[in-house]
This record gives sequence, C-alpha cells and structure tokens, in this order.
Amino acid sequence: MEESRSITQLLLESRGGDRGALDQLMPIVYSELRRLAESYLQRERQDHTLQATALVNEAYLRLIDQKTVSWHNRAQFFGLAAKMMRRILVNHAEAHHAAKRGGHAQKLSLDEAVSFFEAEQVDLLALNVALNRLAALDERQSEIIELRFFGGLTIEEVAEMLQISPATVKREWSMAKAWLKREITLSDE
Repeated sequence: MEESRSITQLLLESRGGDRGALDQLMPIVYSELRRLAESYLQRERQDHTLQATALVNEAYLRLIDQKTVSWHNRAQFFGLAAKMMRRILVNHAEAHHAAKRGGHAQKLSLDEAVSFFEAEQVDLLALNVALNRLAALDERQSEIIELRFFGGLTIEEVAEMLQISPATVKREWSMAKAWLKREITLSDE
C-alpha cells in the first residue's frame, strides 16, 4: 500500500511539472514492469529477439514521453504500461511475421488470468485483431481484458481506474473472456 501511495504521489508531482519525480519513479516501478515483461516474453517463441529489459525500457520511455496524459494513480500508470507493452509486442510480431513472408504466426500462451485457454497457444496477432474487434463493439470490455491480461491489474485496480464497481468489472471480464475465446477459436478454424 505504501508503494502504491508513493507511485501515485510521484505521478502527481510529475503532472505538476516536477521532472525529478519521474527519475524517482523508475526504480520503484521497474521491478513490476520487468515482472510483466518477463511474463509476456515467457510465452513468446524460443528464438524471440526482444528481451525483457528492452521491452521495459521502451515502454517506460514511451510512458514518460506522454505529454497529454494527466497522471492520477498507480492503476492508470500500469494500465497505460500494459497498452504500451502490447503495442510493442504486436509491432515486433508483425515485423517478424512480415520478415518471414507468410510463415507461421507467432504464438503465446494466454496468462492464467485469462484461464479460458490454459495450456493452449494463441496467435498474438489474432489476439490483437480480436481485441481490436472487441473494442469496436464494447470498448470497456476490451480495456478490461487489456488491463487484466497485459497490465496484470487486479479487479479492484481496474474498477478504480475505470471508475466502475468491482462487480461490474467481474461481469464484464467474464463476458469479454467468453467473447474473446469464441473469436479466437473461430479465427483458428
């Protein structure tokens, strides 16, 4: 809880123009960002060239370079970090796929948090396409999946960030997982 308050305080100070607050922020959030990056990369192909350190550094640089973000709290920060990491990984997968000119799509196992596939492999590009389709239908459900899966946020943190009840997050989470499972399964056929 103390760390969460510290992160929030530093984010608020940086929002107020204190660039030194961002310098203090990195050591505090680095281990959590690194844990997320390692979790994502663990599900990548064996010969994946993107390392956890590079993923964290690139995501962090993109985060602090955001001029239009008005930082509010830890959940918002890690939510945006999740989006940044997803974009970086998808861009990397697209580049790899393009380089192979139609070779096999990159696979990853969905996290236990998205337990509907457990040991199965899911195409990262297909997951990205399905999440984009879900966003067109229900932006909040897509954001909940992204925050929970890519951001590693708890139900309560997502509820706080989206300013909705935890019960609503749980309900939307369940519906979005079911929809996503159906979409990815249909795209594999």
